[in-house]
Amino acid sequence: MIGILFNFGTETVEVRINNSNVFFRTSQFQRFANIDGIKLDKQGVIKEFPDLYGKEDWQELGRKRFKEKIKKMKNEEEISKYILKDLSKFGYKPLYLQKQGFRPMRL
Repeated sequence: MIGILFNFGTETVEVRINNSNVFFRTSQFQRFANIDGIKLDKQGVIKEFPDLYGKEDWQELGRKRFKEKIKKMKNEEEISKYILKDLSKFGYKPLYLQKQGFRPMRL
């Protein structure tokens, strides 16, 4: 299991990677949610997948493609690198990364 802590504006976002499952949690909520339980930014999804521009079901298709991309990755390390790179593009600032059984590392 790998946990990554991000800062986005005034909000803290935690991403937890367990095998090929990715969960998200903001500082406002106690529970983790998978990609289906979070609100996606339309411009961010269009930036990542330009062919979804103008489609009614852009959120559903964006979530589906995210899940497919994660499933193709080999391990938690590869997923964490992708998450760090991808969220950094959209203004998320990585603060800490912690692997299970290790101390948190400041990023």
